[in-house]
Amino acid sequence: MNKAVFFDVDDTLYDHLLPFRKAVSKWVSRVPDFPYEKAYHRLRYYSDILSLELGGAGMMEAGDATEGMRRRRFQLTLAEFGIELSEEESAEVQAAYIGCQYDIEMFPGARELMAELAATGTIVGLVTNGAGPHQRRKIEAMRLEGLIAPENIFVSGEVGWDKPDARIFRYINEVTGTKPEDCVYIGDSWRNDVIGALAADWTVVWFNHRGTVPETDDRPHHIVAGYKELAGLFSELCQATLA
Repeated sequence: MNKAVFFDVDDTLYDHLLPFRKAVSKWVSRVPDFPYEKAYHRLRYYSDILSLELGGAGMMEAGDATEGMRRRRFQLTLAEFGIELSEEESAEVQAAYIGCQYDIEMFPGARELMAELAATGTIVGLVTNGAGPHQRRKIEAMRLEGLIAPENIFVSGEVGWDKPDARIFRYINEVTGTKPEDCVYIGDSWRNDVIGALAADWTVVWFNHRGTVPETDDRPHHIVAGYKELAGLFSELCQATLA
């Protein structure tokens, strides 16, 4: 039976906080010690909620409605911190955000771990929420060709289900010929990654590099804070399998 390890993309393979920080810096500079990480998590919350209101990631290239949603998430996020953005200002923030979203550097050790896993014959893949063209530009920016086969890249906007819907994970099992018990999923989002993959009976590694607090009573199988720790975990799992 095929063994498989699938990774989330945003804030799991690379630091998704960096484009957010660059995009909002102009507007939050007057706030002493602005809590970028807390605000970033709120942006992701509003992105998920507003995307669902539009019909999910499959609708995320739907023109004016999509752009309105993307601007609105910044308005709602920064309003929580006392910063009110006009429509023009939110459009400027969104443009700045998109402008630097594809300037990506993977977390140290991420590429090396993927290569090590692939060398053992393990299926290595990606599962990411978002519109197809948008997410694929990020994947291309990370230059993952040669490490990840195209048929092992799953974008929710193309598949039809957004994480945490367990159907996206079950669909992956179907098309890759894997079983849930043979699949490991690594992701940073408690709501999308942990809850979603657990519901599909996958082994779940919570990539909690920001030290956030669990949102529910669900229990991931493993918790790591970085790629050095993640590599050590896979080494331990491999040794346990061979023992």
